[in-house]
Amino acid sequence: MAYFVLVLALYLLSIIRSVTAKPCIAFDTAWNLLAFGLDGKDYNAATQDTWASSTPGATDITTTGRPPFDGANTTCYLSQFTNAIYVINSDTANPNSVYIYNAGTPGWSMQQTTPGGFDISNFEAVLDHDTNVFYALSQGELYFLDMGLLVTANSTAITWTDVQTSPFSDDYSPVMALAQNHIHFLDVPGVAAGSAVIFVIHFSSFQLEPQSYGNFSNSPGQSTSFFQESDVQQEFAYIPQDSSSTYVINVETNTTQSLAGPTTKDPLASYFAGVTSLVQLSTSGAVSFLPYTQGDSQGNSAATWIPVAALAAAAPASSSSSAAPSSA
Repeated sequence: MAYFVLVLALYLLSIIRSVTAKPCIAFDTAWNLLAFGLDGKDYNAATQDTWASSTPGATDITTTGRPPFDGANTTCYLSQFTNAIYVINSDTANPNSVYIYNAGTPGWSMQQTTPGGFDISNFEAVLDHDTNVFYALSQGELYFLDMGLLVTANSTAITWTDVQTSPFSDDYSPVMALAQNHIHFLDVPGVAAGSAVIFVIHFSSFQLEPQSYGNFSNSPGQSTSFFQESDVQQEFAYIPQDSSSTYVINVETNTTQSLAGPTTKDPLASYFAGVTSLVQLSTSGAVSFLPYTQGDSQGNSAATWIPVAALAAAAPASSSSSAAPSSA
């Protein structure tokens, strides 16, 4: 009962916050942790070896052209080939836009899209590593958005294209993860726990049978893929809403590791993984991470979640409630 009360309270809090802010996190290709919309500003927390220290703290990278981060479900994605961060649902005044943060320059630009039947208010998406194409499930339909190699927006809108009707019912709340150019759908009704329904991107089709990956629960949650230094992703993390565990699924070996669940039990938290860490952004703006090394089962099992002190010093969680830049 207490858990459901917590879920309700956090849900109501998220409605209030969605009017003003929805931060997101991502990595650049040098594996600097970037946080956008925290306390009205954007930050670079540098690499993992510095996160545990509050000094010197994260660097303020707020600049002009950024989105207001006032969407209800703002999400960040790393385009590894271009070193760009694509941000969806971050501007209620321009709901069909994709903002592009060029991490190399750095700087912002806004790319317009044509939604067609795509519902920006109801979707889940992944960005394919090799093709730099978004695949999104919305209202039971699978769509794609080809970003080309964009690091700066162009003047021509790009179109969300309907790929096909999915095998899922319209009320399925998708849990999607990317690995080996396959999209993995978890918590699918009628599919056994520990299994995923797979969409093969290069063949643009669903596999006939679900794939078993071992032992993880069937429940709503969040997922994110671990990057490789340059190659396609091989593993993804799945965190159930109750934060009871962190599951890491390896699609090469078809196995699952069960690791420590997040210390902050937040069913509405968002996650982003790099090469050697899984990062959580809570609805209060608190950021923490779980160290992770692919193939090191013993070390991963012993790992615990650690606050990102560098970000807490710059933008304390209690004040992370406004995405508009604060006055100096």
